[in-house]
Amino acid sequence: MLRRAKAAAGLTAAGLVLGLTGTLAGATTATAAPAQQMSTRTVTIQTIQAVNNLGLNTSEAKSVQCYARDSGYDPGTIDGQLGSNSWRAWQNLLNAEGFNAGTADGIVGPNTISGLQRFLVYFGLDTGGIDGVAGPKTRAAWAAFANARGSWC
Repeated sequence: MLRRAKAAAGLTAAGLVLGLTGTLAGATTATAAPAQQMSTRTVTIQTIQAVNNLGLNTSEAKSVQCYARDSGYDPGTIDGQLGSNSWRAWQNLLNAEGFNAGTADGIVGPNTISGLQRFLVYFGLDTGGIDGVAGPKTRAAWAAFANARGSWC
């Protein structure tokens, strides 16, 4: 499906080229310019694992990965990159401790953020409320937790 979408959009090594002829949606008088002759190469698109450190630097992210690991949840490699394995470990940890982070899917959504906020508040940190939004206070509380003992590693 991704290959078909890529082909339909005219993705080339030179960038994204609209392969449309005629008018653009919503336009009344605009027409697409004739396509210029250009060589095309297939661009390999790899799935990129989303990393969401919620404002933590690499050292701080390693610290919270160590906390999850030492609590019995496998975050994968301790590399300072909070990807899906790290977040799945945190979701499992939060759920097991009663902070309700929702489905342990490794995706950082509002349920995960709310669970993390509940955890951080329980830990004595100010997140600015339990709202499922990783705003400045939540990010500061997360960093404070990561640095609570200098490092959890």
